Amino acid sequence: MDYVRIFDTTLRDGEQTPGVSLTPEEKMEIALQLDKLGVDAIEAGFPSASIGEEKALKDLMKAGLKAEICALTRTLKSDIDVAIACEVNSIHTFISTSDVQMKYALNMTPDEVLEAVEDSVAYIKDHGFLCEFSPMDATRTDLGFLKRVCTVAQESGADRINIPDTVGIMNPSSMLEFIKDLGNVVKVPISVHCHNDFGMAVANSLAGVEGGASQVHVTVNGLGERAGNAALEEVVMGLHLIYKKRTRINTRLLYETSKIVSRLTG
Repeated sequence: MDYVRIFDTTLRDGEQTPGVSLTPEEKMEIALQLDKLGVDAIEAGFPSASIGEEKALKDLMKAGLKAEICALTRTLKSDIDVAIACEVNSIHTFISTSDVQMKYALNMTPDEVLEAVEDSVAYIKDHGFLCEFSPMDATRTDLGFLKRVCTVAQESGADRINIPDTVGIMNPSSMLEFIKDLGNVVKVPISVHCHNDFGMAVANSLAGVEGGASQVHVTVNGLGERAGNAALEEVVMGLHLIYKKRTRINTRLLYETSKIVSRLTG
């Protein structure tokens, strides 16, 4: 538990910042820098979204990076098949689990969601890929149902379970207890993905680690949808200096990485 994995999603969630759109060449430049920086995983895009996204992922897989290259998919076989074709190292699949999103975004029943989780995770594992699963909007999900979802994902072969605070509603004390409670059910590594709507993404991420999470989703400069994600540079320095945890990050390269991402995203 002294070591915390850094899962960078600058190229996926960071690119969802309003006004930001990266070419495959720009994605490559950032990915090479992230690899030099020492991140454990690079979530490089959502390949079913466009031909450009798919090309960027395929190019990255030819670049011989040390970091794990991950593709994001919905729990749809069509999405997963595109990610498989990119020959990435891992596939991160997600589905909404809160009542409001199941009803209004998915138009699915809880049983249908559980079935989608089981089928998609098993499908990814049957094809030999590392699988990270996210119950989207986890922090607004009924806790009993969330535990059922996580159990199904785990039993279907998920290698990691990521807990997203999708609309940034948690605070550090609630996040710590939330992750600790889920740890009674989830026996695979737990990850956290915090949004910054109330300015607490970094604090909530660190609290998640305190509660037992062993991986944190971050973006360089805190880029991301709406108010952004947990900032890589703040999470890493907090882990190193406040919590005395270890990461693979070469902190001497944080400034240079920040400037490159700032230049390419505007």
